Amino acid sequence: MLSYRHAFHAGNHADVFKHLTLSFLVRALLHKDKPFFYLDTHAGAGRYNLHSEMARKNREHESGISRLWDEPSPPAGIREYLDAVRATNPGRELRWYPGSPRIVRPWLRDPDRMALCELHPNEAHLLAAEFAGDRQVRVEHLDGYQGLKALLPPPERRGLVHIDPAYELKDERKRLLQAVREGYKRWATGIYALWYPIQDRATADDFLRRFKKLEIPKVLLAEFSVLPDEPFRLSGSGMIVINPPWQLEEQLRAALPWLWERLAAGGQGRWRVEWLAGERERGAE
Repeated sequence: MLSYRHAFHAGNHADVFKHLTLSFLVRALLHKDKPFFYLDTHAGAGRYNLHSEMARKNREHESGISRLWDEPSPPAGIREYLDAVRATNPGRELRWYPGSPRIVRPWLRDPDRMALCELHPNEAHLLAAEFAGDRQVRVEHLDGYQGLKALLPPPERRGLVHIDPAYELKDERKRLLQAVREGYKRWATGIYALWYPIQDRATADDFLRRFKKLEIPKVLLAEFSVLPDEPFRLSGSGMIVINPPWQLEEQLRAALPWLWERLAAGGQGRWRVEWLAGERERGAE
């Protein structure tokens, strides 16, 4: 049963952290002229109206993107993320929050491609309408894990896979780990960015332990929380990045303290960046 609708949560602290990280990854791919491929396995609706009834129910964006919208001088990396959000808002008013496809789309060059998978029928319909006529974007009404099998490896050798499920199914984490294992076998040169919620520390830590058992050689972890850990409450979220590009660790370490100061509730929560597998784990500098 698919009941999750991201419009209830659009623009919250988890979206800001996730899309800031995503913007770092996409911009790293622009450093070379060769084309890249972007695959979003759980793409959602594309954009979300923050004035809609769903968004107004909990007003989660007010403790997320709304706190950054009028920042006069954000750091360079955060400014570029905010520019991507402003690209969806032609006026000065913050009315729309872009989903991950809309965050990425402004940075695609002519030879680059994007493939978007979405299983929820209503979201898939909105997503298809959002990118209708865009020849660089392929929209699939498809289970994202099946999309990993169908669309990897791409002709391009470079690219990014974004995996961002709703975690509404009991076996979601198991399915995700299986999909990552198979996807990495198909396309070991790609960057993979996996988002996960932090609703209780024990569940998040168990997921990370199981991820490490995949024995993928180079994995960076970042977490960002704005509230103390408490069961059944989204206190924060994490991003697991396979094959992180050069300087991603430094970019996150520079940006997250600034972001935490503005979004954390009364100085609660925390942020961290560390290696699950790879350079620092083996003692490299």
